[in-house]
Amino acid sequence: MTAPQLDPAGNRSVTLDESPSWWDPDSECTIVVARPDAERELWTEYVRGAQSNYRKHGVERALDPKTLRTGEDTALFCVGINSAGDVVGGLRAKGPHQSVEDSHAIVEWGGQPALDSVRKMIADRLPFGVVEMKTAWVCDDPEQSRALTDTLARMPLHAMTLLDIQFAMATAAAYVLKRWLSSGGVLASKIPATPYPDERYQTKMMWWDSRTFANHADAGQLSRYFAEAQRIGPHPRADGFDTHTRTAAGG
Repeated sequence: MTAPQLDPAGNRSVTLDESPSWWDPDSECTIVVARPDAERELWTEYVRGAQSNYRKHGVERALDPKTLRTGEDTALFCVGINSAGDVVGGLRAKGPHQSVEDSHAIVEWGGQPALDSVRKMIADRLPFGVVEMKTAWVCDDPEQSRALTDTLARMPLHAMTLLDIQFAMATAAAYVLKRWLSSGGVLASKIPATPYPDERYQTKMMWWDSRTFANHADAGQLSRYFAEAQRIGPHPRADGFDTHTRTAAGG
C-alpha cells in the first residue's frame, strides 16, 4: 500500500455543533452520536452500562478505566436510548490514531506470533486515517439487542464520514464480528485469532474502508446508513463520500 501525502490523521477534528439523534424503528431506540465532552452525563451512563455488561461476562479486564473515565482517547461515541430513557447499548470511536501504539490491538495480540502482522496492517493504513471501534455492548433483551447490534454496526461508517478518514477497525470475538459484516466490514483473514481477553474467546480483526464498504455491505444496511447520514446533516466529506458509496452500491 502506497501512502499519499496527507495531513496527519491527528490534525483532523470533529466539528459537530450539536449531538445528532434520530429514532431507529428497528431497535425502538433513539440513537445519539456525540463527543464525550459534549454529553458528559450520557457518556457516564454509557460507560456505566459497559462496565456492568463486561463484568457480567467476566471480561472487565478488556476495559481501560482511566480512558473511559475521561473519554480523552474517544473522538465520538454512539448510544441507543430506549423508550424509558435508559441507555441500552453503545460503542465508541477511539482515535484517530497517530501511531500504531495508539491501537488497543497491540495489547490484544501481545505475545502472539501475529503481532508483527497486526502492527504492519495498522501502520500501512495510518496515513489514510484510522479509527478503532471499541467498548461495544448491548442490553440483555434478546429482541432489542439483536436489532441494536445491527444499528451499531453502522457506526463505523458514520465515524469514517464524520472524522474524514478512510479506515475503521474493530477487534472482537469472531461471533460478534460476523454480525458486523452486514455494514461492509471485512475480516482480516491473514491475522490469526488471539485468545483475548482470555482463552474463552477467539478475537479477530475487522476493517471498514470508506472507499469500498458499499461493495460488501447488505443493501438494507446501506439504505439505513444513507438515511441516517442525511439526518446527521453536513459533515466534512459528505458530498464526495456519499457520491462514491452510492455509485459503488449502484444507487
